[in-house]
Amino acid sequence: MKKTGTLYLIPTILAEDTADQVISPQVKDTVAHLQYFIVENLRTARRYVKSICPELVIEQLTFVQIDKDATPAQVQASLKPLLDEGKDAGIISEAGCPGIADPGAEVVKHAHQKNIKVVPFAGPSAILLSLMSSGFNGQQFAFHGYLPIEKRERLQALKTLEKEMQQRNQTQIFMETPYRNNKLLEDLLQTLHPETRLCIAANITSPEHELIQTKTIQQWNGKLPDIHKQPAVFLIYK
Repeated sequence: MKKTGTLYLIPTILAEDTADQVISPQVKDTVAHLQYFIVENLRTARRYVKSICPELVIEQLTFVQIDKDATPAQVQASLKPLLDEGKDAGIISEAGCPGIADPGAEVVKHAHQKNIKVVPFAGPSAILLSLMSSGFNGQQFAFHGYLPIEKRERLQALKTLEKEMQQRNQTQIFMETPYRNNKLLEDLLQTLHPETRLCIAANITSPEHELIQTKTIQQWNGKLPDIHKQPAVFLIYK
């Protein structure tokens, strides 16, 4: 019986120049022996691989892009080298851990359907690190990704999240496109109950610019940080 390759889930950095602090030697050793990568973004993936394994010749490696617009046929085709040639592969997200709020999850889904072995490596996840440091309920929580862009829908979504938080005793976690961060903060102050607690977690793992603070909406009022164009995660809890 022909042996299939293994699919490795390769974590990446959240902040520039932090690989030595947050990426384990096991990840670097695995990447050093891979020749095939399934990635969310070609440019950032190549740069990341070269940064953690400078001895590799990037031109001799194969990178296939599977992003949020990839079709099921493209996802399945990305796994053919593992099935037909027995090649091992690494999935690389644009930031953090593959498969978590990431199109790599579709590749992993199809890998399981084809009985391909999947091996995850520990690494930085903005979602989990923000939850860990928020002081909120880590037993029951939900991640909602990006909220609606249109203001009325966004305000309604925030009210719904606050209601679910209260009814289910559940931490609510969400994100925003970085250039709309400050606008979202204004909407949070406008919409949520004064005693609802909000954690703002920006530039996670950055030695110089990391900001993680939890306060009530009332305490945040008039004292919001400027996190325009900075990667951030937002959490609310009672």
